[in-house]
Amino acid sequence: MKILSDKNNLQILHEDNHIIVVNKRVGDIVQGDKTGDKPLSDVVKEYIKAKYNKPGDVFLGVIHRLDRPTTGIVVFARTSKALSRMNELFSNRETKKTYWAVVKNKPKEAKAKLVHYLKRNEKNNTSKAHLKEVPDSKLASLDYTIIKELQNYTALEINLHTGRHHQIRAQLTAIGSPIKGDLKYGADRSNPDGGIHLHARKLTFTHPVSKEEITIIAPTPDDSIWNAV
Repeated sequence: MKILSDKNNLQILHEDNHIIVVNKRVGDIVQGDKTGDKPLSDVVKEYIKAKYNKPGDVFLGVIHRLDRPTTGIVVFARTSKALSRMNELFSNRETKKTYWAVVKNKPKEAKAKLVHYLKRNEKNNTSKAHLKEVPDSKLASLDYTIIKELQNYTALEINLHTGRHHQIRAQLTAIGSPIKGDLKYGADRSNPDGGIHLHARKLTFTHPVSKEEITIIAPTPDDSIWNAV
């Protein structure tokens, strides 16, 4: 997919009067947190303010998030109307999300549906996947397909059916295939940039105002593993 703009270290994949879609890089936080690091939402606000010469505060709504070490598609709303409608689409699972992941151990099956019950541990900010329901757990479901076998790794395409905390990371670890670089979920070594090889690759949704179907595809980061995929 063509990148519309790559200014201010910002890869813009789609932009109109109501939404703006960016390709998040490793280490970006979508929204401000206790680290105090500058969030992606602020960078996008500055971009809009400068591009359109807007006085005062710029409205920008955060619709969804990606984990800090992951990359890929993040959608922001530029109007309150778009924000409420996009929030509905995401909460009602009326979007189609496709992720790519590079894992260390090849899954036993070339394609499969994974169903687990995820229990979140607030203390260490992880989720554990259980085969049976346990107290305070939530149902988690995804499909994966092997798309490429590399020399030491395997690339998967993943379609999410639910949106749980660290869902892909926890479910792949549960089948013995942790994501490359994901120390928190069982990878044996970190990636040099501190990221993990999990990328929000594709998103299909109905535009909140025009009602046309939009499909966004985010280029993968420029590294030897992703380039091989």
